[in-house]
Order: sequence, then structure tokens, then C-alpha cells
Amino acid sequence: MRKMMLAVGFLSMTSGAFAEAPGGPDCGWGNMLFAGESGLPIHLLATITNGTSGNNTFGMTSGTNGCSANGVLTYGGSPLVNLTPIMDEFSEDVARGHGDALTTVAVALEVKQEDRARFNQVMHDNFNQLFPSENVTAEQVMQSVMDVMKTDVRLSKYAA
Repeated sequence: MRKMMLAVGFLSMTSGAFAEAPGGPDCGWGNMLFAGESGLPIHLLATITNGTSGNNTFGMTSGTNGCSANGVLTYGGSPLVNLTPIMDEFSEDVARGHGDALTTVAVALEVKQEDRARFNQVMHDNFNQLFPSENVTAEQVMQSVMDVMKTDVRLSKYAA
């Protein structure tokens, strides 16, 4: 039960994240129809126009409608995984090398079951890098988790 509550609380705090402007910033009939306009209602109408007609999908695959798949998708929102609600428990689990919070983060990062023991060990071995001071923020810890994973042969595929 504790695991379930932890996971639900953790995942509810990790708001959905979407890359901005797939197909480029000018992609789709919605952008064409509402070019030069601004505001939430206009953005919603442009998104609905693009989504309901599928013209941006067509544009991305055909290179028309102002779309291109050559650009790099970016995301400017909050991190996908938010450690804030479980920060204390996560730090304790990393220090021990096992625990519910550590498992929750591994699951959120889509670390496969066969790699979770390695994830736990690598996090434990790098405790001082993850938590360099007691004032470290959840975002800093999450960035360090990703940095540590990138340096590990088995875990780097999850941090790409």
C-alpha cells in the first residue's frame, strides 16, 4: 500500500510534459490560419485545427504546410520527473541502496526490471554526487541522477 501511495503521489507531481512544436514552430494549417495572433484561445484553436485535420502530420511527412522534422525538439517546462514530494525518502533510499522511493524513480525513468539492481547500486555509489549538500534541490538531484546514468554503460540508454 505504501508503494502504491508513493507512486501515485510521485506521478501526480510529475506533470505531463510535451515537447513544444513538433514539426517546427510554423507547422500546420492552424498556424497558417491564425498567423500573427496570440493568446490562449488562438493557440487552442490552432492546435485543434492541426490535430483534427491531421494536416501537420501530413506536413511533417511530406515537407509541406510549413512543417519540417529536421529541427531538434525542445522542452522548456519543469522536469518530467519531480523528486520534490519524495526527496527525503529518496535520499535515504539512495544512502541504503534500496527502497520504495528508489524503485519509484527507476520506474518513472523506465529502467527495466533487470537493470534496477544496477540502478540502485550506481545511485548508492554516487550518493555524494547526487547530494553534495543538505541544501541541494530536487531539480539538481534529478539532473545529477541523469548525469550519473549517462556515465554508466548499462544505464546510459535510459538517460539519453
